[in-house]
Amino acid sequence: MSLLMLGAVASVTQGAMAIPAKKSLLALIDAAIGSNAADLANYQRAVIVELRLPRTLLALLVGAILAQCGAAMQGMFRNPLADPGIIGVSSGSAVGAVLAIFLSPPELAWWIVPLGAFAAGFGTSVLIYQLARGSTGTSVFILLLAGIAISALAGAFIGFISYIADDARLRDLSLWQMGSLASADSGRLWILAAAFALIAWRLQRSANGLNALLLGEAEARHLGIDVEQLKRELVLLVALGVGLAVSAAGVIGFIGLVVPHFVRMLTGPNHTTLLPLAALGGALLLLLADIGARLFLAPAELPVGILTALLGAPFFLVLLLQQRQRA
Repeated sequence: MSLLMLGAVASVTQGAMAIPAKKSLLALIDAAIGSNAADLANYQRAVIVELRLPRTLLALLVGAILAQCGAAMQGMFRNPLADPGIIGVSSGSAVGAVLAIFLSPPELAWWIVPLGAFAAGFGTSVLIYQLARGSTGTSVFILLLAGIAISALAGAFIGFISYIADDARLRDLSLWQMGSLASADSGRLWILAAAFALIAWRLQRSANGLNALLLGEAEARHLGIDVEQLKRELVLLVALGVGLAVSAAGVIGFIGLVVPHFVRMLTGPNHTTLLPLAALGGALLLLLADIGARLFLAPAELPVGILTALLGAPFFLVLLLQQRQRA
């Protein structure tokens, strides 16, 4: 928690425009109580209050949601490779969001885009679950192959939409696909905050069911868990979380893969502690990645999805090698 608070302070006080950290924090107090203790110009105050603060909050919410969804999927499939990005849920949500961006008028995009991303993410989650499900349980091999196929199909569809889009929409689509937190606003923050509260509450109530699933579906049923009901609920929650996160920040991969696995190595597989710690870890990791994205090429900005991919892809390869050695 202390690291998260330090990261949030760094995110608000650091950026391409140099503003003293003390005055940056005072500007937040001024905005809350209506004072003028920071003594900053209006444009400097706007940078702190209207750009950096919403962006920081968006990074916290998106990172926490993606990490918790990743932990839930890994528990449901009993495999640490089951990240929403790897198995195609993020790509499916991206298709819904891109289609909504392309077809909807800009004044309606704020609610059509999240709805499209959620609907496509939910459909993709159900499709993947049905494809991987068999008489002996869930096949991880089919799960990964289905994810590859769906990601390729989604990439082709998004490429087609980008090809026929005009220049203005093409630029928006290109930046959005690489992941960015620059579009943070109060509407998105309220929607994501409500979604995070719902997802965190329901997943925490499902922690014992996820722990039972680690023993196997048959064993979970013997312990009194309604496995099919639990899986339907988890798929719905993951689709909601990933869909809204993708619609707000674009495709940001590997948060749901890296963070739950790292937390599991530190604290063990108990979902009662894994889920909340994964949320904290995901928020911190995306916050640090966004700070790096803003400072690395300042005053230009690097899409944050590129940084998370640079971190997550080698981690994923290490996971694959570990799986191979255990096989």
